[in-house]
Amino acid sequence: MDNPVTVITDLRELSPIPADKLGHTTALKSPDVRVVILTFPAGHVMKDHAAPKTLLLQALDGHLRLTVAGDVVDLVPGALVRLDSLERHKVEAVEASRLMLTLIG
Repeated sequence: MDNPVTVITDLRELSPIPADKLGHTTALKSPDVRVVILTFPAGHVMKDHAAPKTLLLQALDGHLRLTVAGDVVDLVPGALVRLDSLERHKVEAVEASRLMLTLIG
């Protein structure tokens, strides 16, 4: 990145929620961090998977259900979940939702 400061005024505006499929928008990319907005229509399930980076998951709106390490966590606006790299997890949209995913490292 050329500029030492990045400002994104509205992450939700960057990432409309498609009616019938998972959406994906890269909001920020730098050498040490990437921020991705995943958009889920209600009922969409992202099957069990893992990422090679440490993850921070935050709901921007809506209601998501995260299954990880045998636990179920309701992810709603204001909540934050951190996952170690390679931690397997599943995400289900209880309602139409936007998930901010921060990949670190």
